[in-house]
Amino acid sequence: MYSASYKKHRLKFRFLAGTSRGTMTERDTYFIYLSKKDNDRVIGTGEISPLSGLSIDFLPHLENIITDVCKRIENITTNTINSVDDIFDIIPASLPAVRFGFETAFLDLQNGGKRIIYKNDFSLNQKAIPINGLVWMGDFEFMKNQLEEKLEQGFSCIKLKIGAIDFEKECKLLESIRKRFDENKITIRVDANGAFAADKALDKLKILSNYEIHSIEQPIAANQWYEMKKLCETTPLPIALDEELIPLINLEDKKQMLDYINPQFMIFKPTLLGGLQKTAEWIELCKKRNIDWWITSALESNIGLNAISQFVAGYNPTLPQGLGTGKLYHNNIESSLEIENGEIFSRR
Repeated sequence: MYSASYKKHRLKFRFLAGTSRGTMTERDTYFIYLSKKDNDRVIGTGEISPLSGLSIDFLPHLENIITDVCKRIENITTNTINSVDDIFDIIPASLPAVRFGFETAFLDLQNGGKRIIYKNDFSLNQKAIPINGLVWMGDFEFMKNQLEEKLEQGFSCIKLKIGAIDFEKECKLLESIRKRFDENKITIRVDANGAFAADKALDKLKILSNYEIHSIEQPIAANQWYEMKKLCETTPLPIALDEELIPLINLEDKKQMLDYINPQFMIFKPTLLGGLQKTAEWIELCKKRNIDWWITSALESNIGLNAISQFVAGYNPTLPQGLGTGKLYHNNIESSLEIENGEIFSRR
């Protein structure tokens, strides 16, 4: 009933993309193609793009896994793939990026293979989504130049990755923003990627609070629930969890983490969490606990970014989302996505 295939694509960064886990110059991604055998002109496209050091399915034999899933789909002789749940029956929860890729390919196929994953005001070019401008780690001048570029481009929310250079220099950069713009003009988010030592984190958060920071992403490494709970209880600035979510597959584990740590914000990366349906599950859990959230890309190409953007749009977000990654690569896929004045939209 179905044809399934994939193509490997090596994305090349325009610059050294630095995080507290190291720098990246390129990364591999895999495009998934699904079609019905009786109509191979309509093709659904998805993307599998696990991140080294983060994704639980960043595996040396990933291509073998993708090949096996394609074969299993093609070997189904009856029309039993009628929903995303049927896709997930074929792919275990321990392969979140693989699930995201096949899920989005299936949804695209259902909607006619036009890269419309969800039909809404965003995908039909009627509404934009607010996003933050991302400043990557590097030396002081590199980060300062990026910051100036984002301000010139009209972003009113700036996210800085911190934890790689001297903390005092990072604070100096934050101070330079606040000397020019107060929090009503420019919102500042920082992302530590778990770089702070648990016993030093609170002191650093107190210093950062002097710069009217909106929130800090994952100040300490994941899987330190007790330490993170204490930080969330005593922090002078809101904490957003990110990497903390990745190992949690079972619904009860997700509930337990939220109820125990009780963070101020949550950040969702569908590629790391098992796809859009599983991200919606997280959002529902947060809604019941009055925890606000936003969604960011996991540095996918424009294929994955397009799917995530359309998904986010369904929630009519008011907080800026982390979807400004489409210009990261020299050799990204052509897309209808465009960014202007701190918003992303689809020009179809």
